[in-house]
Amino acid sequence: MTTDAIQTSLVTALDADPFRYGWRFVLRPTPDNPHHLEQVPLTLEDVLHPEVGDFIVHNDRHETDRIYLTEVLRACLESSGVAIVLTDVRIAWDIPGLRAHGPDVMVIPGIPERQNWSTFDVAAEGARPALIIEITSPETRENDLERKVEHYAQAGVAQYVIIDDMGENRERRLRLLDYRLADGRYVAHPMGADGRVHLVVAGLWLGVEDDHVVCYDAQGAAIGDYVTVVRQAAEAAERARRAEERARQEAAARAEAEERARQEAERARQEA
Repeated sequence: MTTDAIQTSLVTALDADPFRYGWRFVLRPTPDNPHHLEQVPLTLEDVLHPEVGDFIVHNDRHETDRIYLTEVLRACLESSGVAIVLTDVRIAWDIPGLRAHGPDVMVIPGIPERQNWSTFDVAAEGARPALIIEITSPETRENDLERKVEHYAQAGVAQYVIIDDMGENRERRLRLLDYRLADGRYVAHPMGADGRVHLVVAGLWLGVEDDHVVCYDAQGAAIGDYVTVVRQAAEAAERARRAEERARQEAAARAEAEERARQEAERARQEA
């Protein structure tokens, strides 16, 4: 289904909810309250160019993938000082006329340590993302698939990866799109034979399994999320506990057998 078709199918249901994209609070004084804040619904343009403090609505799977990618990329890159990884942080560009965006995930080389930015200012920090990853939502995917392709190329982002949800009625169906910068424009880069995208700055590969994304290391091993890692650690600890218990029982059995043998040898010596 095309972007236009998906957008059309959503119009009737979404128009009933003016806050479907999210909201921001705007200072609008009243005679009784000079500090009155009014909750104002966001537009699609607001989602494309957010302000600090905006609340943008996302679904659960979107957030699960965003958090997973952030954790994996931070573990891979930040401990070695290769790059920092920011998520859901606004970025102000150094390109005249190009307004700020709020990428799902961005990898920025050349910055030694993360700070508590609400907006990352490219001009002030002297660094720009080498990789941006966006995860589409049905209501706003045209921003990611169309407008940001132009904008991020204009901003000089070397690689732009889109995790595109083409599903309907809460059924998730993902595809990956990989854009690489060439002569100031994005060129669609072909997938690997296994359908995975090479995240160049991270040295990792990104793929789709069922309804979620998975990162793979250079050897092709899947990298689990935090829940998976905790479960695997607990399973490993349980295996170690059982192995230790078996070793203890085997040592006790050997000691008991040795004691019986010693007693039998002693009886034989006495009888002789």
